[in-house]
Amino acid sequence: MISESNARSVTTRDSTTRVWEYGSPHGPTIVMVHGFRGDHHGLEGLAIALTEIAPELRVIVPDLPGFGESPAIPHTTHSLDAYGAWLIECVTALGLAPHAFSIVGHSFGSLVVTNAIAQGLTPAHTTLINPISAPALEGPQAMMSRLAAGYYRAAQLLPEAPSRALLGNPIIVRLMSEVMAKTRDPALRRFIHGQHAAYFSSFSDSTTLLEAFQASISHTVTEYVGALSMPTLIIAGERDDITPLAQQLSLVRSLPHGSLVVTPGVGHLVHYEAVEDAAQSIASALRQVHPA
Repeated sequence: MISESNARSVTTRDSTTRVWEYGSPHGPTIVMVHGFRGDHHGLEGLAIALTEIAPELRVIVPDLPGFGESPAIPHTTHSLDAYGAWLIECVTALGLAPHAFSIVGHSFGSLVVTNAIAQGLTPAHTTLINPISAPALEGPQAMMSRLAAGYYRAAQLLPEAPSRALLGNPIIVRLMSEVMAKTRDPALRRFIHGQHAAYFSSFSDSTTLLEAFQASISHTVTEYVGALSMPTLIIAGERDDITPLAQQLSLVRSLPHGSLVVTPGVGHLVHYEAVEDAAQSIASALRQVHPA
């Protein structure tokens, strides 16, 4: 793994954001935005795989505000608009010029990325991994979504200490992990469960987590398709429980320069269960944008 010496802080929205850098310090840059409740560790494997395939790339993975080592944005409701504005400021603080970088968003990160693009972010290429393309409280997994919403609402009624204990309950975290993991490989399942146990509860406080959850279930990527005028790659898990494949097909058809890669036998955890395939797909797409 890449050493912690590649981590640094940038100033965003009167706060700080921790970012991790991989690969060449001066190559074509990709910014990756992780999903709900995670932190940069969730995309670290993909970042490393990309820089092994294309050593000239520079991959930057920030921790979202309120998660991992990035503090919550003070005096701010962590709405999707707030996260989108944060991403624009983060890219600016990193010194990335318009159209001189590419961007990747996984799951909730796909909402943050597309919202930011609608607010004026200008990547040369966009990749959305398991994008949230269907309403969370509809479709085949609506019951699971409603149970999750009830769980977060219950936590919202509690004081901070018991709320945090409920939200970080290891049994509930493991149940979430068991539901999302589709691989039958015992070693890979242990790794996924270990990642979730270690990092799924690294949120700054329960209020920020609950605000982010509300943001995650209140929007879909389809709200922002009008802003996705750049080449856009969709990487979808065939067995994704959160957004059915049919919805991803509908999304890509609505994009002027969209393409779709389906990872067979994989669900919502493409970034864990199909790392090499996802890295190859992104690298191939980026070669069209950065031929050199």
